[in-house]
Amino acid sequence: MPLPMAVTDSMFLLAESREHPTHVGGLQLFRLPEDAGPDYVSGFYQALLARTEISAGMRRRPYRSPATLGQWSWTDDRDVELDYHVRLSALPSPGRVRELLALVSRLHGTLLDRHRPLWEFHLVEGLSDRRFATYTKVHHALMDGVTAMRVLTRGLSTDPDGPARPPWAPRQRGPAGGTSAGGAGKAIAAVRDVAARAADVAGTPPAVANALVGMARDSGATRPFDAPPTMFNVPIGGARRFVGQSWPLERVRAIGVAADATVNDVAVAMSAGALRQYLLDRDALPDRPLVAMLPVSLRGTEQASGNGGNGANSTASSNTAGQGNAVGAILCDLATEQADPAVRLARIRASTRSGKGMLRGMSPFQVLALSGLLAGGVVLAPIPGVGRFAPPPFNIIISNVPGSREVRYWDAAELLETYPLSIPVDGQAVNITLTSYVDKLAFGIVGCRRSVPHLQRMIDHLDAELSALEAAVR
Repeated sequence: MPLPMAVTDSMFLLAESREHPTHVGGLQLFRLPEDAGPDYVSGFYQALLARTEISAGMRRRPYRSPATLGQWSWTDDRDVELDYHVRLSALPSPGRVRELLALVSRLHGTLLDRHRPLWEFHLVEGLSDRRFATYTKVHHALMDGVTAMRVLTRGLSTDPDGPARPPWAPRQRGPAGGTSAGGAGKAIAAVRDVAARAADVAGTPPAVANALVGMARDSGATRPFDAPPTMFNVPIGGARRFVGQSWPLERVRAIGVAADATVNDVAVAMSAGALRQYLLDRDALPDRPLVAMLPVSLRGTEQASGNGGNGANSTASSNTAGQGNAVGAILCDLATEQADPAVRLARIRASTRSGKGMLRGMSPFQVLALSGLLAGGVVLAPIPGVGRFAPPPFNIIISNVPGSREVRYWDAAELLETYPLSIPVDGQAVNITLTSYVDKLAFGIVGCRRSVPHLQRMIDHLDAELSALEAAVR
């Protein structure tokens, strides 16, 4: 029987087209074990194909029919062809990261097959310096970026000799027994949940109205459609370019300590400085500051802040678990018209604090409702012509996805680096997503191949801005 799909999930299917794939991805680089021979990766691939047990969530495929009244639902695919979803690729010589990024760019620009479960896993050999890579993509309708990152890392071991499992494998069940409620208890809990949700919905209009009134009264608040038009806010094609780089997390933390800012504030300031220089190089920097949308995870404290206080955007007002989407948003002034990196960081810090303060005390449903208003014209972007004539509600999306604080292994292969890939949309031709892993902060930048030329220069600009921020806060 089809399983109803949440509205927040189905909108990613409704918005998708050839020019607008709506999947997220993750690139992970591993070091080969010391005793690995030349056939290690191909043998690893064959071993993965033997892991045929697939979790219920990764069996889901989208479905709609007259029986579902034309609405998207999930149905269970009981005959998953694992060798379709799990693929082996090889890089051309000399197997540099450049060749890897070119491959991932192509893979990230192709649509997932809606007649199958919405995920792919690519194993990549031929990488130099005794490394191999994995690239995983999963549809945003199936899970958001925070969930996808957790799925990618939760099966890896913290022990080089420990067991690991691929992202499609079921989680290991805990011991039987426990204190689960009986049938009567579950029925009472269900009634209470329905009552709580009804009260939540009833309280949403006044909660959202109060937040908007507060925004109007706050002269320093960043509002929808304050953003100037830029070269990023144009219709896009389907081809993608991806670049990534990581920096020592300690450097970013030190700037935050000196400036009384979070790691996320500093990462956003790095992005702002890089965007400023990129636009200056093309003589395209607006006089008004760019505005970023910062996604906010609505999952519980433990899930949403898994990167150990690195300042990732999160709220602790939800106990949402499992797959699906649980994401709100705030707007942030990037202060790109300012040449002084210290001034930019101070304005970004003030803007993020103001945005998070506006959400404080709101339920996840209320945050989603408010976020829909803040996102403005983005929800209309798939409609032909809207992106050409409507002003941008913001200029760019900058996300921070929690990562692992511990070194991870896959069958003795050490995970060296991990990079997130997200979704450019019509009118938003570039997306910046970052994640932490142990002692590194990694930036993954995805752009429309045609609209954002020479995207790799953003990496140099990020590096220069990190150094400029260090000098500015000394």
